[in-house]
Amino acid sequence: MAIALRKPKEIEKLRSANKIVGGALELLRKNTKVGMSLKELDAMAEDYIRSQGAKPSFKGLYGFPSAVCCSLNQVIIHGIPTDYKLQEGDVIGYDIGTELDGWFGDAAITVGVGEISSEDEKLIACAKDTLYEAIDSIKQGMRFKELSLVLENSIRSRGFVPLYNFCGHGIGRKPHEEPEIPNYLEGKSPKAGPKIKNGMVFCLEPMICQKEEEPVILENKWDVVSADRLHGSHYEHTVAIVNGKAEILSLA
Repeated sequence: MAIALRKPKEIEKLRSANKIVGGALELLRKNTKVGMSLKELDAMAEDYIRSQGAKPSFKGLYGFPSAVCCSLNQVIIHGIPTDYKLQEGDVIGYDIGTELDGWFGDAAITVGVGEISSEDEKLIACAKDTLYEAIDSIKQGMRFKELSLVLENSIRSRGFVPLYNFCGHGIGRKPHEEPEIPNYLEGKSPKAGPKIKNGMVFCLEPMICQKEEEPVILENKWDVVSADRLHGSHYEHTVAIVNGKAEILSLA
């Protein structure tokens, strides 16, 4: 496994690409209102990304048709934007990628529409709090499997379960690079596999299910739901390891 170590100047280029992602996500957060269609939100984010001199890197990636993954209610990740108009009580996840001067950015948030149920509030909080808890835990020399265990323990301690078969990932000159970072421990020992080093840049993205970890891909070949078909949530940041600690790059 060859995990790239980025120089400070390269990390700054990645920060620039990711800052645009953060700005696009904040724009969508502010415009998540009853009556807005998913296609309108997708177009709004794409216009913003292009206005910043970047490209929406998800558009056309592996055949994905849109700039933003809009994952509605039971869809946890990879939702394709449709003409559906948001309704009170919906839960919507936005996942956005950018490319700026050959460097990539990637982050995600989940937002409630108007008043949402207390269970959905806990569901969204689980994804967000797990993400920040995992980022805070990162130290140089820690193994990626240890980080996966932190993610899993954080999710399960809140009464939810991680989505299986999808994961966080390295990022840099490509949108997806080594390593893969599941939100659960694979194998028996967290003291195995590669260690986290200064200069590494990667995405952490807890994907939260309520009861069943197993994914189901819907007929459009993109929307991923849990086997329980209950609401899900998703949060993501791109981080760089600088001076032994994780620094978030994908803030607006």
